[in-house]
Amino acid sequence: MSKKIVITGGAGFIGSHVVRLFVNKYPNYQIFNLDCLTYAGNLENLKDIQKAPNYTFLKADINDAQQINKLFEQHAFDAVIHLAAESHVDRSITDPNAFIQTNVMGTANLLNAAKSLWKNDYTNKRFYHVSTDEVYGSLGETGFFLETTPYDPQSPYSASKAASDHLVRAYGNTYHMPFVITNCSNNYGQNQFPEKLIPLFIHNIKNNKSLPVYGDGKYTRDWLYVVDHARAIDTVFHSGKDGETYNIGGFNEWQNIELIHLLCTQMDQKLGRAAGTSAQLITYIKDRPGHDRRYAIDATKIKNELGWEPSVTFEEGLSLTIDWYLENESWLNNVTSGQYQSYYEQQYSK
Repeated sequence: MSKKIVITGGAGFIGSHVVRLFVNKYPNYQIFNLDCLTYAGNLENLKDIQKAPNYTFLKADINDAQQINKLFEQHAFDAVIHLAAESHVDRSITDPNAFIQTNVMGTANLLNAAKSLWKNDYTNKRFYHVSTDEVYGSLGETGFFLETTPYDPQSPYSASKAASDHLVRAYGNTYHMPFVITNCSNNYGQNQFPEKLIPLFIHNIKNNKSLPVYGDGKYTRDWLYVVDHARAIDTVFHSGKDGETYNIGGFNEWQNIELIHLLCTQMDQKLGRAAGTSAQLITYIKDRPGHDRRYAIDATKIKNELGWEPSVTFEEGLSLTIDWYLENESWLNNVTSGQYQSYYEQQYSK
């Protein structure tokens, strides 16, 4: 069945993997990648599929309601997979308004545009909202986040994502818009912007720079390989039940300091350095405000109901991730220098 699907934030880290998967797997779908190309949006992530006949890039900002409405009317999208968001917690602490604007108002603009286009005829329509486990707050040493866990966001980022989750549910309840929501754990993998822990530390280790660790380094996260997350989004989009939430996790928890030591060990092996060399770069720094102690997702529901589970262990996924960054040095150099931001002009302004 042919569908017109708009994927917001499709030039970003997770979004680019979702776009690639849908373009390659569903040639009868028309996939529209809607992205405003902020610092985290990189069209070089999609060079391999940019000329595919079922792929279209739309440069647009979800904060611009008029532009969004025009695009929905012009292209008559059947479905929305909404990933566009400000997502870096540290940035949300210094500039919370940007997160409120994009994550809350931007989501509202998309919901309004879909509501206006579909006009209460929701046959074969779906609004898929991609969220985060951080909306649930912080866990103690035991327990897991369930789909029924009460919301308790602790940072401007997680509060803005919680608000957008509530908006999506409200449009489902009030206007009967068919929706699904997924809350995922920390993603890692290829093409991640190097402000996040794993690509930042790969870059720093390679260049013998310090590895800054917040507090005691014992903050715990569940880690999800981005390729597996894209597979999960595909599964939920096609098989998830309207009005349901699904938690997507990697079924593995790591304290930050344990992860960093594993990363150092693998990097030493891959770079041919003596064991323990990279670990000497670890530097403990002052903790950040509102730092949640532990996140851990119970992904039993999506496994039992939809048959999804991770395809790789964390050790395997981390090794694949390191290999990709070491083999794609030009990509990392372009990102860290800012040169990647000229790619759109080179490819699309002709």
